[in-house]
Amino acid sequence: MKELLFDYFSAETSEITFQVILLNFLISTLMGLIIYVSYRFSHSGPVYSARFNVSLVMLTIVTTLVMAVIGNNVALSLGMVGALSIVRFRTAIKDPRDTVYIFWCIAVGICCGVSEYFIAAVGSAIIFLFLVVFGRVQRNDRYLLIVRADQKKEEEVSDLILLFFKGKAIMRAKNLSGGVIEMIYELSSGILARSEQNESITNKLSETEGVYAVNLVCQNDEVNR
Repeated sequence: MKELLFDYFSAETSEITFQVILLNFLISTLMGLIIYVSYRFSHSGPVYSARFNVSLVMLTIVTTLVMAVIGNNVALSLGMVGALSIVRFRTAIKDPRDTVYIFWCIAVGICCGVSEYFIAAVGSAIIFLFLVVFGRVQRNDRYLLIVRADQKKEEEVSDLILLFFKGKAIMRAKNLSGGVIEMIYELSSGILARSEQNESITNKLSETEGVYAVNLVCQNDEVNR
């Protein structure tokens, strides 16, 4: 039994010709460029990182290289896992879609490393079409309207805000300190755009007697690079 396990784990990698290795790297480079184009055109954030996009292509090639070295050698694959486990990546992923692209590159690199070009092509085509169609999802930012006013003007300010936004402003918080009241309303970008076609809410509130400060803050779940 021990001899069988030893033979299994120490089995040599099947011989790969130079032509096959070259073809693997050419296909992985081509697929990496497709991923590059997909990321470039589906990116909808305010800041586009060209370095990250280039690193996606390099990740695909590096994964192909690792798979070419491992082949079907189980012992070598376990050793590679142990070697890579000591590497700690502390760079935070700031966009969930970046994680998808990283896994896409790794998957394509694995497929190309074992010469499974058809699986890599079909999978990449499906992911590419999905990201091109749904990658530019319209942003639905939320806005926080923060108003500080005299406590005696609370009802007047509240009525003005509700009338301005036709009752679609959502009260999120109300704080009272030393005769000054702070009210926080949540608004969607669509409601804000439709309501401010003729006049800005900040200007209207600033002109109201008893209002000390008006702040409009954009709130979203994306952190820009």
